[in-house]
Amino acid sequence: MHDFARALADQIPGAAPRDVTVNFAVRRQAAAQHGYRSRGGPVTVYAQALHAQLYGLPMDDEPLPADLGALLQAAHTTADPEQQAAVLQQLAEQLRNAAEILEWARNHAHWRRLPDSAWQWLRDATDRTRDLADGLDAVHPAFADDAPTRTSPPKPTAPRAVPSTVAAPATSPAGRRR
Repeated sequence: MHDFARALADQIPGAAPRDVTVNFAVRRQAAAQHGYRSRGGPVTVYAQALHAQLYGLPMDDEPLPADLGALLQAAHTTADPEQQAAVLQQLAEQLRNAAEILEWARNHAHWRRLPDSAWQWLRDATDRTRDLADGLDAVHPAFADDAPTRTSPPKPTAPRAVPSTVAAPATSPAGRRR
């Protein structure tokens, strides 16, 4: 399998297989026939699949990577709802790890007698990170559903502020027509 990954990665001289991704797409003439689909992902994943297919080996269902860069690649390359939910679940776990690191830093800030503002910022960051992980735990199961259904209309969100360097587009009082 490593030989396949190395051969694919060698298309970019000097690049390590872990740093290379591949993208597959159909020819323009056949794109409509195949629903304009494409796929891609880490070379190592495709090398493993190619190795298994060529030699009749079973595919290993590897756990999702812990590395955030590799997890990002997994998020961008999966269309499977179960896998999407698993990516979010793994991200929640990584956020919990990040919260532990922030808590460690907060304790060290206290022991080293750093300014109170540093300790307070680390405390708030720890709490926010844990809140994000808890939120992902609540929403990731929805990604695994085949047909999402809405039981209530979405809550309106506050309009985002436009930076002062960007002019907002002018609209007529009557609004835009669609």
